[in-house]
Amino acid sequence: MVLKQKTLDLKRRMRHAVQGGGEKAIQKQKAIGKLTARERILTLLDPNTFHEYDLFVEHAAKDFDMDKKQLPGDGVVTGTGMISGHPICIYAQDFTVAGGSLGLMHAKKIVKIMDHAMRLKIPLIGINDSGGARIQEGVNSLAGYGEIFYRNTQASGVIPQISVILGPCAGGAVYSPALTDFVFVVDKISKMFITGPEVIKATIGEEISMEDLGGARVHSEITGNAHFYAESEQQCFDQIKQLIGYIPWNNAKKADPFPKKTPKTRLYKIDTIIPTDPKTPYDVRDVIRSIVDDSEFLEIMELFASNIVIGFARIKGDTVGFVANQPMVLAGVLDVDSSDKAARFIRYCDSFNIPLVTLVDLPGYLPGVDQEHSGVIRHGAKVLYAYSEATVPKLTVILRKAYGGGYIAMCSHHLKADFVCAWPTAEIAVMGPEGAANIIFRNEIKNAENPDEVRKQKIKEYKQKFANPYVAAAYGYVDAVIDPAETRKVLIHALEITKHKHVKPPAKKHGLPPF
Repeated sequence: MVLKQKTLDLKRRMRHAVQGGGEKAIQKQKAIGKLTARERILTLLDPNTFHEYDLFVEHAAKDFDMDKKQLPGDGVVTGTGMISGHPICIYAQDFTVAGGSLGLMHAKKIVKIMDHAMRLKIPLIGINDSGGARIQEGVNSLAGYGEIFYRNTQASGVIPQISVILGPCAGGAVYSPALTDFVFVVDKISKMFITGPEVIKATIGEEISMEDLGGARVHSEITGNAHFYAESEQQCFDQIKQLIGYIPWNNAKKADPFPKKTPKTRLYKIDTIIPTDPKTPYDVRDVIRSIVDDSEFLEIMELFASNIVIGFARIKGDTVGFVANQPMVLAGVLDVDSSDKAARFIRYCDSFNIPLVTLVDLPGYLPGVDQEHSGVIRHGAKVLYAYSEATVPKLTVILRKAYGGGYIAMCSHHLKADFVCAWPTAEIAVMGPEGAANIIFRNEIKNAENPDEVRKQKIKEYKQKFANPYVAAAYGYVDAVIDPAETRKVLIHALEITKHKHVKPPAKKHGLPPF
């Protein structure tokens, strides 16, 4: 009888705790198109796999009448579960409980599940939906954030860390997602900023809405703080599941292999993708789809710095990371933002044992006063550093233009690429034929009776001599000039022979990237 009473009491307490802020708060959450914290976890995880931790944790604050308030679970749900049969640790802030604000015990719950993820070497997913620091708890809230940030940093490059912004994420809270590997946002739901619209209006008199200041579109297109953009929470969860399928569970493993599938060549025929006119743009993603298994490509940061394309695909069932210049946007040049985007992705792939395939077609770095003053030297050096530091298999295919510093930066042999091949359409030179001819033959053109005719002749002469892959091949800077139709076959072979590559870097605490 005592056991039965105790069990009934347990169930009553559990029913109360899982109600969070109560039915009224739950309905308010749903009225604006948001799921509750537990609904989000259960939707994302495999059915019947969620095990909750610390359900009965309560805050211990006493000031400002906090001792009279009960906050079930202290506003955050934590636990473990499965995605596609693989274990993960997860937490979700509960906005129905004190606006999901972070106090000492709230932070301790998050820190505990983070430590658990590190001990077990499994991915960590954090769902952020919080009004920020709980002011009533003062410095304890700030201490909580600091403990979380420290663990984000220690876990970086050890286990995958995924942040999902499904509500407000303001002030110091934004730095935890910024320290993680991938950030997911949802249109009209996600909000991220250091200082909100009211503070901005009060301090500098500028008026702006929360959406225009730090909405999902802003962080996907302008700031580059978000890696995946979704129209709904369900689409966001589908994206997370897709990503999880491509990446390994920790830095000591490789991503799970999948059955090999051939590309959909009827949709993506490699021979017809590249235009005959070297100045005509094309979509480099079609080249990727013509190479990879089932023509499936998971693009990352699709809306930001679109002059470079990054993402995951599979070749012969194994995950590879792609970095590719996009001729459709700014002719595929490297600039401040695209350099940051590429360098961070390269380092992620290197941290988690994912081979890199680089597709090259660019005229170099973007010239201009704005770029120079924005630090294109420092940002552009990040790509050089990331490729040079990477020890995973590095394979490069030069499709068309590879000029100047851009040729070097895009994983050339000089940065220790393992295999560099070029299509017959490749042009490898210090600069484009037009610019080069104008400099080299300046006097001949200037003194000619018909300067325009001489210029055309010299451009043609330069193209024949340098605007091709054979000079670089003659020096061994290109390992092979290949038929485009053979690209997948060549990459499969290169991935196979580099599968057990091992490089021992120089002994040092760490390098100093051009942050």
